[in-house]
Amino acid sequence: MKHDNVTPYNNKNSKKEQVALMFDNISGRYDLLNSILSFGTHKGWRKKCVKMLGVNRPATILDVATGTADFAIECAKLNPTKIIGIDISEGMMKIGREKIKKLKLDKLITLEQGNAETLVYGDNSFDAIVVGFGVRNFENLQKGLSNLFRILKPGGQIVILEFSYPTNPIIKAGYSFYFSYITPVVGKIFSKDQRAYSYLMESVKAFPNNSNFVTILNETGFKHTGYKGLSLGVAAIYYGQK
Repeated sequence: MKHDNVTPYNNKNSKKEQVALMFDNISGRYDLLNSILSFGTHKGWRKKCVKMLGVNRPATILDVATGTADFAIECAKLNPTKIIGIDISEGMMKIGREKIKKLKLDKLITLEQGNAETLVYGDNSFDAIVVGFGVRNFENLQKGLSNLFRILKPGGQIVILEFSYPTNPIIKAGYSFYFSYITPVVGKIFSKDQRAYSYLMESVKAFPNNSNFVTILNETGFKHTGYKGLSLGVAAIYYGQK
């Protein structure tokens, strides 16, 4: 199953390069904007993801598209032995590293440059993998997911948090209006990169969400898959096991 490969700036650079530039551009205001645009709900969404992981008590966790490391920091509550966060944006990780140091978690959490499609970790390396609002930005969705499957230990869990598209017509209309008109304006005011927040809505629309994405997880080899809608369907938690 293919999905439309929407890019932030529609230029000749690869999607990976454009996404990295976009996040570098908005990194300084990313956390603030996230809280404004999601009305703070993104924190609760991540807590739910980590709670799902807690059942198996993972010792080693990989946080893909870690950004400013919020998901990695939340995962620290599970008392693992090691958390690695990877991202393609140095600008975002710089802020993440500052947070980690401030919280005295720098012995537990390491942030590294990387992306799902080209990960070099060995087979069966991690007990758990989390991805927060990142799979939508994969240049090659199937390749990225296959690589994550490869490095996950047998029996290991993957939990993916991603924006979704509501099915209720009234909520869907309000959601479309908010993300098509309000989000880019707020994004421009705070980050000076309006295109980054226009891309957000385009990439959400193009993403194969809900049961479509679960089908892709199944095709990749994951089992015990499923999804849980959050906040009236504006986001979803996808899960699976190797």
